[in-house]
Amino acid sequence: MRFSEFCNKEMIDLDNGERMGVLGQADLVIHPETGDIDSIILPSHSFLAWGKKRDEVIIPWNTIRKVGPEMIIVELKERGRARF
Repeated sequence: MRFSEFCNKEMIDLDNGERMGVLGQADLVIHPETGDIDSIILPSHSFLAWGKKRDEVIIPWNTIRKVGPEMIIVELKERGRARF
C-alpha cells in the first residue's frame, strides 16, 4: 500500500476509542538499513492553535492492529509504549 492511500486515514486508539490524529499530518521514522517503518510521530495540535497543546505522540509501528478503508486502529493499552 502506498503512503498516499494512508494519508487521510484517522488513527484511533483501540483501548479508549480516542481519535489520535490523521496520518497525513504525521512523520514516519524509517529504519535506515532495512527501510522498514519503525514508528509514527503525530504532531502536537490544538484547535486553531489556541489553548493547551499536547506533546507529540510516538506510536510504534507494531502497535497497529488493523488498517481499514477510513481509519487505522492502534492498540496502546500500556501508555508506556507511546511517548507523549
